[in-house]
Amino acid sequence: MKKIYGFSPKKKRSLFSSFSLTLILILINIIAFILFTTLIGLNVPLDYIAIKPSNIIQGKYLWTFVTSMFMHGGFFHIFANMFSLFFIGSLVEKILGTKRYFYFYMLSGLLAGVFFVFLSLIFPVDFNTFAVGASGALFGLVGLLVLLTPNLPVFIMFIPIPIKMKYAGPGILVVLWLISIAGNVPIGNTAHFGGLITGIAYGLYLKNRYKRKTRYINRYFS
Repeated sequence: MKKIYGFSPKKKRSLFSSFSLTLILILINIIAFILFTTLIGLNVPLDYIAIKPSNIIQGKYLWTFVTSMFMHGGFFHIFANMFSLFFIGSLVEKILGTKRYFYFYMLSGLLAGVFFVFLSLIFPVDFNTFAVGASGALFGLVGLLVLLTPNLPVFIMFIPIPIKMKYAGPGILVVLWLISIAGNVPIGNTAHFGGLITGIAYGLYLKNRYKRKTRYINRYFS
């Protein structure tokens, strides 16, 4: 995919870079969702796929930090995440370039899982609660845009008024947290928080190292 801003030096175009990594990630998520759902239907334990703090604390099933990123809790869950990934991911991919984008996406998802497990030791939660979904990685992308494109107008949920990214990013996190509390809905808020913090941290790194480019990006989306 063509980089319109890019933080990496230009390299010879490859077959892989001619495709949208965001679309590839969406396809992988869909295939993984079908595969994992089928396996669970065949009585494969969810412990082998989803993150569960009690397992991780015992050093068991550590690969679930990765598999949980590509498993979702139902059709609406994967639809909402992939719909968001299509728009948010496409922009971040253009800004970072394919390689940086891929590493950042995976790191955000992994650290979101780490936050979920770590914060379960601090807050009174059920250690047997499972966590799945791409939303931890998605919040990493959101956190990055909060730093790099703070004035980018975006639409969230069913609000018909565009909201600047610097308000929308933290705002959607708070809204989801309130929904989970008020409606007793199982939402991975601590994982979302971990992803957001990861994105903000990477945004700070980029702003410090690439001052001119990040200023240009900020002005471009203002």
